Amino acid sequence: MSRARIRLAIAVCASALAIGTLPAAAHAAPAGRSTPTSTPAGRYHQQAETIRQIPLQGAVNVRDLGGYPTWTGGRVRQGLVYRSDALGKLTPADVTALSGLGLAKVVDFRIPMEVQYDGADRLPAGLTATSRPVSDLGLYATLLGAISSGDPATQERMLGGGRAEAYMRDIYRTFVTGPENRAQFATTLREIADGRQGPLLYHCTSGKDRTGWMSYVLLRALAVPESTATSDYLASNTFRAAYDAQVRAGLKQSGRMQNPDLLIPLQEVRQDYLDAATAQMDADYGGFYGYLTDGLGLDLRTLAKLQDKLVR
Repeated sequence: MSRARIRLAIAVCASALAIGTLPAAAHAAPAGRSTPTSTPAGRYHQQAETIRQIPLQGAVNVRDLGGYPTWTGGRVRQGLVYRSDALGKLTPADVTALSGLGLAKVVDFRIPMEVQYDGADRLPAGLTATSRPVSDLGLYATLLGAISSGDPATQERMLGGGRAEAYMRDIYRTFVTGPENRAQFATTLREIADGRQGPLLYHCTSGKDRTGWMSYVLLRALAVPESTATSDYLASNTFRAAYDAQVRAGLKQSGRMQNPDLLIPLQEVRQDYLDAATAQMDADYGGFYGYLTDGLGLDLRTLAKLQDKLVR
């Protein structure tokens, strides 16, 4: 069998595993390897040693996406794909640390308003972020409006009573339904698959929603178990918890928010947000493989390139 056909076979196998179409026996853990704990907390503990955070002072959710095992018996290569929150507040030491990653490309999923208010990325010399905005359905503007109002009743009306949670679920659905959003994710996946492309980092503002979905899709496309991809997604809560609590405390102390806990549903990632996207994916495309091929327009050759480049 030619190398090209072998790669295609690997891609087909990986996609089948990702959507659970192979027999259950194929999903069994290899001898001597424990199966993931069933609870989200247990799954995170199981994978905690695999998650590779890049410690920086000006960004709290920077990670190497490598290290995860796949159902095909491989492991995602390290040093090729990174996920992060915004990089506009990096210190000089942070920029030096970032330069050590050897990044060839940085993709910014933020919309222009976010860049305007939070600042452009601070990157090593010679590196400029590629703007590839993914819609937040106006969430950033809504959040600024709620905080700037300084009125507890207005803030409760805008964010309370489950409205913030519903907003987040709607945003996640548009990762699947929005043609422009799908195009941005697809372009990024094709660049990652390109053998000529060096290490790549993608990010949004908090590195948890748009970045979280992108990472979930990439990991599952590489045949990383769904439970592991979900654990990687939920890990943002661990990395962001202290910083987000400081933000809430600052808003309360300044008098701008009487009840800053209204922000918690917007600051966190949650299983039901991810479920909203995957349910939409099932409804629109019949499952994950349909989303990859029909929704994102990725052919088997691209999926094979992802495997060849990122799985050892």
